[in-house]
Order: sequence, then C-alpha cells, then structure tokens
Amino acid sequence: MKVSNKTSSPNESQKSFATVPQEILDKLTRFEMPAVRGIDPSGETIEVTGRTIPVYRCEALVLGSGAAGMRAVVELKRRGVDVLVASTGLFAGTSACSGSDKQTLYTASTDYKGDNFIQYAEGLCSGGAMNFSTAYIEAVGSIDAIGGLQYMGLPLPHDDRGAILRYQTDHDEAGRATSCGPRTSKLMVKVLFEEALTLGVRILPSCSGIRIVKETVEGKERVCGVIALHREEDRNEYGLVYIQCEDLVIATGGPGELYRDSVYPHHCHGGLGIALEAGIELCNLTESQFGIGTPRTKFPWNLSGTYVQVMPRVYSVGEDGEEINFLKRYYRTTREMVSNTFRKGYQWPFHSQRMLDYRSSLFDLAVFLECQAGRKVYLDFLRNPEPVNEGEEFSLDNLDPDVRAYLENNEALYDLPIDRLRRMNPLAIELYKMHGTDVSKEPLEFAMNNQHMNGGILIDDWGRTNLNGCYAVGEAAGTHGVTRPGGSALNAGQVFGKRVAVAIKRAKNNHNDRSFDPAMMEKAVTDALSDADSYTHEDTGLTTKEVKTEVQARMSDYAGIICSEPEVNAALEAARELRRKIEAEGFQVRSASMVGNAFRWKHMAYVSEAVLTALDHYIANGGGSRGARAICSDDGTQCPEAHSEDLSRFRFIEEQPKDKQEKLVVSYENGSFKISALPVDLTPEVEREFFEKGWGPYLIKEG
Repeated sequence: MKVSNKTSSPNESQKSFATVPQEILDKLTRFEMPAVRGIDPSGETIEVTGRTIPVYRCEALVLGSGAAGMRAVVELKRRGVDVLVASTGLFAGTSACSGSDKQTLYTASTDYKGDNFIQYAEGLCSGGAMNFSTAYIEAVGSIDAIGGLQYMGLPLPHDDRGAILRYQTDHDEAGRATSCGPRTSKLMVKVLFEEALTLGVRILPSCSGIRIVKETVEGKERVCGVIALHREEDRNEYGLVYIQCEDLVIATGGPGELYRDSVYPHHCHGGLGIALEAGIELCNLTESQFGIGTPRTKFPWNLSGTYVQVMPRVYSVGEDGEEINFLKRYYRTTREMVSNTFRKGYQWPFHSQRMLDYRSSLFDLAVFLECQAGRKVYLDFLRNPEPVNEGEEFSLDNLDPDVRAYLENNEALYDLPIDRLRRMNPLAIELYKMHGTDVSKEPLEFAMNNQHMNGGILIDDWGRTNLNGCYAVGEAAGTHGVTRPGGSALNAGQVFGKRVAVAIKRAKNNHNDRSFDPAMMEKAVTDALSDADSYTHEDTGLTTKEVKTEVQARMSDYAGIICSEPEVNAALEAARELRRKIEAEGFQVRSASMVGNAFRWKHMAYVSEAVLTALDHYIANGGGSRGARAICSDDGTQCPEAHSEDLSRFRFIEEQPKDKQEKLVVSYENGSFKISALPVDLTPEVEREFFEKGWGPYLIKEG
C-alpha cells in the first residue's frame, strides 16, 4: 500500500482507521482473572509459647505469584514436584498491575529470517555486569518460553504464515520485541494461573514470607522452611504459619516500595530484604531503570512506546495555573524537540549518555527539574507540540528521517496526536479510560519514576543462590546487567522459571528424601513470635509510617537519576543510623494484624542500606554514569547542554570500561553490610553438542 505524505483532518482520519471492535479491546484490557480457591487450612500444628502454629509441608515452595513465579510453579508441577505457592496478593504484583503502551516481551525473533542467538546474547550483556552464558541461556531459552506461553493461550499477534509480529524496543538493535497490548504480563499471569489450576497446584493466598529458616546439612547451610504470616489464619493472633520445604524459589518481584517516586503498584516490597537477612548475596544493586510514567497517586503506568511516539504537546503547570512549554528551554528547534519526544518511545529508560547532544534523556532531565520545581507535567494528546522558536510551527513534514519513516510505515500521518495514537495503538487509550482518564478529552499527568530493579539476588545459570536449596527468578533475581532491551526481564523470568524447575527436579533425583529437625522449626518460630510480641507490646520504637517516609524520601531524593558522591555518602550514613535504630528500638504497631508491616519495613530499611552501600562503594572507586544514574561532579568530563538553561551543575563522570567487567556483590554479615567485586565472563564460547554424545548424559540427568 502506498502511504500518502499528506496529513488528514481528524474527521477524515477517523473514517480511515481500521477500527478494532470494543469487545476485542475489552478482551485485552478488561478481562477477568481466574477464580482461585486457596487450599484448606492445615490440620497439622505445633504449640510454641502457648500459641498454635499451623504447619504446611511441600517439596518446593514458591514465594510470589507473578509471571516468573507461576512459570516455575507450572514447570515444577509438570515434573511431578509437590509445589506450594504462597502469595501476599494474587494478581496484585507488578506482573499483573504494571505495563506500558504495548508492554513488551523480548524473545528471539521468529519472523522473516529468524535470529542469531550469539548476537542476541551479545546484545543482552553489552551493557556490562552480566555473564555471556546467562545472556545466551536467555536467548536460546526464549524460544521455549514463548512457545509454552502460546500453548497455554497467550494471544501474541502473528501474520498468516505464523511469524510473530515484531518491533524495536529500547537497547534493541534487531527488533525482537512483541506484545499483546498494555496488559501483556497480566495476560501471561492469567494463562499461567489457568494452567496451574488445571494441573491442581496448591495455592496459599494472602500469605507473606517473613523469614527464611535454615539448617546445617553435611556442613553446609540449607533451606528447610519459611515463616510466613497468613491473613486468613486465626489460630494465633498474628496469623503466623510455618511452611516446611526442601527447596525455595524466591519470586517476589522487585522492591517497589523503595522509592517515593515510583511506577510500581502499591505494597510491592519484594524479597531482597528476606534474602539479605538469611545471608543470601545480592548483586548489581546500583542498577535500576528510571523513566517517565503516570504518578503512583493515580494509576501508575510507564509512558513508553506510542504514548510519546505520537508526539503529544508536553507542558507544565505552575501554582499560578500558567501552562509552560518548558521543553523549549532545552531543545534548539521544534524538529529536535519533537523527534526526541518520539524517541522516548523506544529509548524509554533514562541513560546519562542520552542527555548529551540534545538527545532523548535531556527530555527526562527537563521533566525531573520541572517536578523538582513543584510544577506538574502533562501530555496533551489533543494538541500538537508548541514551537521552540517563533515561526517554527510543528509539522509532520519537518521531522527527523527515522521519525517520519516510522509514522509513514504505520500509516499514522494524522493531524492530531490523539488520532495518531488511535491509529497506532487504540489499546493505549482504552487502558487509561478504564482507570478514569480519557486522553481523548483531557491531558495526562506524568513524572520521572523508578520502574525496575536490574540488580537483585545473585544466582548462577540454574537460578541457584549461595544458600543451598534456595533459588530466585524474575525481578528478584539480579541477572539483568546494566542496561537491557525492554521486555527482556519478562523473558528472563520465563526462561529461569523453567530452569529452576529442571534444577530442582534433577537435584531430587540425586538425593534421598530429607529429614527435618523439629527443634530447628520450633526455635525459628519462637524467635519470630518474640519479635512480633515486641512490636505489639512496646510503647516506644519506630512506626512503620516513619520508616517508610524516611526510606522513600531518601532514595528518591539522593539515589534517583541524579547522584553525587557527598549526597550518596550522607544518605548511606543516615540509612545505617536508621537500621541501627530499628535493631535497638524495634517497631511499635497498633495491633497484631499490623505486625507484618513491621517485618516488611525492617526488610526495606535493609534493602535501602544495601543499595546505598553498593552505590557509595561504586562512586568512591571511580564509578561513572551509565544506565540508571548520572554521577555528577565538578570533576566530570561530560556535561549536558540546553537551548537556554544552564546545566553545568549536571556535569558528570563518564562510565569506566572496567566497571562493565564486574558485578558488585552485597551481603549482610554479623550486623553490617559487606561488599565485593565478582568478575563477569563475557567470552562468547558456545560449543556444539553432538546428539549421540549429549543424549546419554541428558537422560541420566533427567532421571
């Protein structure tokens, strides 16, 4: 089809849209999640300090019920492992409640000429702090991961030859991205739950793990259970239960509550704190993703992809109500401003280097500074961008070639942003409409937010942690390196969900049934009850609200996209002081039902200190600016420039090549945080395994 260069009026464009029926839009946005019936209360109990404590038993326990955790659950159950899921809130985590314009799943491409796994892996680990072997596993495993999801019913779009439709996302040189709309990960959770229910998986909803229990087996510490709080349990005042397990999979997502300015759903605490407390090592905590999104006070959502590729008017509003075209202070021409607004679509995460040369992260810095100045920032889809210079009106005929070509290829050369959005992604409009904002009638407020933790629990290529019997998958696992293609985290969770299931099954094939020491269980429960009693009986101590406010403010103000050595160091000292105060004074909570918040915010205080410990160490040792943050200093060698704004205070230190070659590992030992460097292996060596040579060993491993 020949694409006209002429724009059309809104009325004409409305007629030419390939209108998607409302019932189809609803299937991809307003769909129902499966009804889940939790298992019956356990009939087995123990008596500890006069309290009745229910005991649940399983071979493998999965903490968390997002896309990664449920993939592990399904794969474990298929392999005959007795698996139990414990979830704080079904369909309430990031997988079910987060996304973007067309939330991305990044896998090896199956369209046109296919893909090259070596190149895919090299792209994944090119940002640094990631082993090539991990990247290669994610590349090869993506084929099985996506095939399994399709088999379970995930409605990924494909052409009539069966090739999945693809597009380019951030840090993606090959166009490996695909999507089934803004709710891709929620649809993944839906089909995985339906499969789990079909398989008869046991599920314990409203249940949060608060402490990992370990025992020594043959001279090594090993998981033997988890202490949890179950909101539906009434046989003791806290709802405390003990879950005995041979293996544990931490799939609790990222620490979404760590930042005040966050696009995570509320109450996403993650599992890094419970891991630290158990002596489990974390890595790459300096690496996160920050980007534009709608505020947490409303409907938190990432504003990547078509939300900005349609080039809406961007403006801020001060206390006097005046609308300000603030981007004209940063970009030199209208063409430069709107083309880089467009590029935020596939360069969504902030990156220090893209602040230079008037590129797309200068947009991020401008939004960040407007919010710091107390002004609210909006996207207006009903009007085109205002000019930077007088007489330089916005025109679809005056765009950078890549921007113009994208709109032509998608037949989206319409007069208004809302019509361009309706043409390219009607689901993006539908999503906000179902959450109370109709972007076809009103502007959309947005800000700079924390969105994803690229670091997390240190795992090997089978998902194993340094604690025997403990695994991690999804955002809880620190596999993502410094930068990564958008949507690769969803793929990593699926790939490692299967790999931990294989690893657990193979381990079971090689050892006899374990016996557990009842005294270890009783001691662990006694200690947890003692802490819970202290939180509810003390008249002194911190409130969880005080800790939450302090942690979130400190992380957003001093560990966001703009950092400096003095501020990070001061923030670390304040975080240490908070932890010491928590350990000395404890918490005070109003009722036994609130004791879970005390455990969670103790863990979040630990995670905050761990992140700041890593960041302070990184900066003090010459670490420079990269994907997550700009490390600002008068000694910096690079400085962003703006059309009419002095940005000299944002002069920053460049990333050092040596820092790409290691992971920073953090652990909590003997009352303090320890940090070390772990070299990464980027050697792209993949040996071909011949069939007859590899077949026998495979059969033996699989049993």
